[in-house]
Amino acid sequence: MTAYFFDSSALVKRYVAESGTAWVRTITAPRASHTILISQIAPIETVSAIMRRKRDGSLPNRTAQAARLLVDRHAIREYKMIYLSNEVSQIAENLLDNYALRAADAIQLSAALEANVKLLASGLAPLTFVCADTRLNTVAVSEGLPTYVPV
Repeated sequence: MTAYFFDSSALVKRYVAESGTAWVRTITAPRASHTILISQIAPIETVSAIMRRKRDGSLPNRTAQAARLLVDRHAIREYKMIYLSNEVSQIAENLLDNYALRAADAIQLSAALEANVKLLASGLAPLTFVCADTRLNTVAVSEGLPTYVPV
């Protein structure tokens, strides 16, 4: 069993067909038995991306609404949520001090870093940070996380 942390730029690929969707759906399928970690803000950002596509006409309303329901269901049943704790907030602030990141990206990465610390402390293998944002992946690598770009 492998642990993957999905940032919302990668997670949205499970719900909207685009480059990388097949890989994301394979990894996140329950039968794959992987641990899928997400930050507390990932469902909100994912729904935001889905609804943006609905508004620009590239995704039908019915499809967008079904995807939204799936995001919510998966967040409850299939993903391990990393909450915005004091530790995660402090790590995010430190990232913002050292890198030119958006606040939401700093939160995503700080949640992954905190989850990785806990995995390693438990004697488990490090997680893989899955993200479609090149800049955020570069920072993740600088912070010591293995990354994967779902394309």
